[in-house]
Amino acid sequence: MKPDISLASHVRVRDEALFRDLGEDVVLLDLRSGVYFSLDAVGARIWHLIQEHRSLGAVLDSLVGEYDVTEARCAEDLLSLIALMRDRGLVEVSDPAAA
Repeated sequence: MKPDISLASHVRVRDEALFRDLGEDVVLLDLRSGVYFSLDAVGARIWHLIQEHRSLGAVLDSLVGEYDVTEARCAEDLLSLIALMRDRGLVEVSDPAAA
C-alpha cells in the first residue's frame, strides 16, 4: 500500500528518473519504461524544489510566495502532481512522522 501524501511528506526523486531543463519547462525520462513526461514552468519549479529534500509544506510555502495562487488551490494542485509522479514511478514519498 502506498503511503498517503500530506504536506508533512518528503519526496525523493527516483534514480531511474532523469530530467533535462528546456527553457522554463522540464522533460523527464523514466529509464525503466522509456516513457517521457513533460512539466510546464510551474511543474518544473516543483520538480526543482522537491530535489532540495524539503517537506511538501515548505515547497507549498515557496510556491505561494512566488505565484499568484491561493494556498488551498496550490496545496491541492501540488498534492495531485506529487501523487501522479509517485504513481508513474518518478518519485518516492515518505512521511517522517510515520517513521
